[in-house]
Amino acid sequence: MTQANTVGRAPTSPAPTKILVALDVNGRQRQLTVAPWTTLLDALRDHLDLTGTKKGCDHGQCGACTVLVDGRRINSCLTLAVMKDGAKITTVEGLATEGALHPLQQAFIDHDAFQCGYCTPGQICSAAGLIAEGKAKSADEIRELMSGNICRCGAYPNIVAAIQQAMGTMAGRS
Repeated sequence: MTQANTVGRAPTSPAPTKILVALDVNGRQRQLTVAPWTTLLDALRDHLDLTGTKKGCDHGQCGACTVLVDGRRINSCLTLAVMKDGAKITTVEGLATEGALHPLQQAFIDHDAFQCGYCTPGQICSAAGLIAEGKAKSADEIRELMSGNICRCGAYPNIVAAIQQAMGTMAGRS
């Protein structure tokens, strides 16, 4: 820049190369030092070694990276880790409690609701969010509200059946 181009402009400082982020991940307080452009997906996989969450398309179109943030399902590939400072994150690894599978995890096994398994963690996290939202009552509503999660193997009938089973199991616990 020439002298003429800088007249009247406030001096700028460079963006920080690393930022401290505090997250509650699967019930455990974690502090990470990450680049400001680090996605939540990459923070989980690369910094916390929670590799259940998958990088599918990296554009928010397939749902393989779905996690729960403060109980709501999101595409972690579209969210910067620094944006979720202080948030409660639940990944597929955090759904089981006291050594027992979450009802969705068990239902996916019972209904053989996966083939290659790549989309399964995102499907299960999205289904957990779907159940918590309480909007889906029918198979058609489940299909519609799960439409952001793609299964390239085509296990959709079994996925819907698994979600219906888990909804019944979880309703029985209430």
